[in-house]
Amino acid sequence: MRRPLFMVLGLLLSTQALARKVDLDYQVRLLPQSGQAEVRLTLADGSVVRSLDFDLGKAGVYSDFLADGQWQVQNGRGVWHPASGKTSLSYRVLLDQQPKGGVHETRMTAHWALFRGDQLVPPARLDQQDGTELVSRLAFDLPAGWKSVETAWPRIGRQKFRIDDVSRLFDRPTGWMLAGNLGSRRARLGDTEVTVAAPQGQGMRRMDTLTLLTFVWPQLQSVFPRNPPKLLLVGARDEMWRGVLPGNNSLYLHSGRPLISENGNSPLLRELVQLFAQINDRDGSDWLGESLADYYASELLRRAGGMSDDRYEALQARLHKLGDRVNHLKGAKASSAQVARGVLLLQALDREIRLHNHDKRSLDDVARALMRLSSVSTEEFVQISENVLGRQSEVLQSKVLR
Repeated sequence: MRRPLFMVLGLLLSTQALARKVDLDYQVRLLPQSGQAEVRLTLADGSVVRSLDFDLGKAGVYSDFLADGQWQVQNGRGVWHPASGKTSLSYRVLLDQQPKGGVHETRMTAHWALFRGDQLVPPARLDQQDGTELVSRLAFDLPAGWKSVETAWPRIGRQKFRIDDVSRLFDRPTGWMLAGNLGSRRARLGDTEVTVAAPQGQGMRRMDTLTLLTFVWPQLQSVFPRNPPKLLLVGARDEMWRGVLPGNNSLYLHSGRPLISENGNSPLLRELVQLFAQINDRDGSDWLGESLADYYASELLRRAGGMSDDRYEALQARLHKLGDRVNHLKGAKASSAQVARGVLLLQALDREIRLHNHDKRSLDDVARALMRLSSVSTEEFVQISENVLGRQSEVLQSKVLR
């Protein structure tokens, strides 16, 4: 039995070693005058790719296509059949799009640009020859006077990055990106290189943000043991959306918003919890992911010593006031009252688990089990919680879960 197993393993390893590596380079030139970027995809050998089928999304965002080989656009999709040998596809993409309500989620000015890497290259279905591995890199050509660019990907040159996403067959740039005349602060937290960056003059509290992350990081990793190689936090102020928005290994934070608000909540920590936990709910269980994020945003701050007992009691009083009248949690989109009621339920469940297991287990064990699942329903959450508890939960018999 061992010999065939060793032969299979050997075959797999040799297949991986013999996979043909072909370079895929993304060259991006930012054009502040038009609010666009010019993007060029270059394959070192187009014969290994049968087709790239792009989802072009909203009409007018991508334009001016030029391709070696065949290019067809139909029903909002663009299909590229590359020519053999070294081959390229180029186009323009609108990064500075018309804002809704007078605020931007992405913006390009004469001095800086803040955008999502997802915008640069639309999502695509890749059809390639077996035994081929595309090695993807991203490089920027910055306007005159612009000094630097930041992304959530490993830097391999002055304005160059390696794109390697094990969750996708087609590696494309994703996450928040920032270019221009920037101010940046960096630290290594655990195994993660953390960068906080913003355009100069935009009021970003870079050191404050980095200090808060340093303070909470050990508690965050003790619950959600992930080690992304890099985490980028970007921010700006002028005409930008006033909130926090997640991206791949990255977060956007409006530089005028407090890191911790007067009521003790931290939108930054909340999004950081969601980025690390990556708990995807389904079947009307939106309350679960939202309540877990709220619960741990305040709980991790408290464990790190950043919340006094009286502030914690005030938080509890506000949760009770908001959530006491909620009679059900499940639904397509949880309201703020349902999320508050969910936090109270999670707190009670944590106390029940700790009491029954003499503080050897807690809600943290439930959270770590949930983060290993591709998605989770309320029913699965109950089952996992009771497995951790070691018996049927009295807390989870609540009518709000029915």
